[in-house]
Amino acid sequence: MATYENIVVERADQIATITVNRPRSLNALNSQTLRELTMAVRECADERVIILTGAGDRAFVAGADISEMLPMTPWAAREFSELGHVLTALIEDLPCAAIAAVNGFALGGGLELAVACDLIFVAENAKLGLPEVSLGVTPGFGGTQRLVRLVGKIKAKEMIFTGDMIDARRALEIGLCNAVLPREQLIPHCRQIAEKIALQLVRVHPGILPLFSSGNDAGRHIGAPENRRCGSLRRTSLQDREVRPGPAVDRRRVVA
Repeated sequence: MATYENIVVERADQIATITVNRPRSLNALNSQTLRELTMAVRECADERVIILTGAGDRAFVAGADISEMLPMTPWAAREFSELGHVLTALIEDLPCAAIAAVNGFALGGGLELAVACDLIFVAENAKLGLPEVSLGVTPGFGGTQRLVRLVGKIKAKEMIFTGDMIDARRALEIGLCNAVLPREQLIPHCRQIAEKIALQLVRVHPGILPLFSSGNDAGRHIGAPENRRCGSLRRTSLQDREVRPGPAVDRRRVVA
C-alpha cells in the first residue's frame, strides 16, 4: 500500500475509507492531494465499497486550495483542472460503489467530488455549494454536469449562478443527498450502508454499476473539455481579485 501525506486510507472487510487529512486548511484540494486521492481510489478499486470523507468535523472538502492556485499560469491552471476531472471521472466509473460522507463544508471542488459518488450522506452541520462565481471563476471538475443530473437544471443553475451555500435539510429537499444524520452518526451510518452494499454485490453481478452510467448518463463527458478550458482561466480571474489564500470559499461566510 502506498504512503500518503494528505490522505488516510483504511481497508477492511471489502470496504475502503479514504479521508482527506488537511483539517487546518478545511481539507482543501491542492495538486498533491488530488494526485494522492487518484492513486488511492485506483488502489482501492478492487474493494466493494469506497467511503470518501474529510478529517475533523468542520469540512468534507472546502474547495480547491487558493494559495496554490493564485500563482498558476493559465496552462498550470488547466493542468490542475485536469487533475480534478481525472479523479471525479475515476470515481464515477469505479467498478465498486462510492459513498460520500459529507461532514461540514462541501464547497467547490469538494461538492464536485461528492456528486461524482453513487451515494451522498450528509451531517446536520453540512454546508454545500459551488461558490466559484464569487471568485470570478467556474466549477472546474465537471460539477456543472453532475449537479444538473442530480437536482435538475433550474436548481443547479441557481446554486451555480448565485454561489450560495445550502444547508443539509435543503440538500435533502432538492435531492442532493440521500439522508441527513447527526454528525456523530454519519460515519457509522455510511459504514452500515457500505456493509449492506458489499453483501449484495456478492450476490449481484458487478456489471450492475455501469448500467447507471451507460443508461442515464450517456452525455456526461460532453461538458468536460469546456470545464477544463474554463479552468485554465482561473489564474487570471483570481489574480485580478483580492483573494485570501486558502480553500476556494469566501472565509467571511464560513462560520466556525
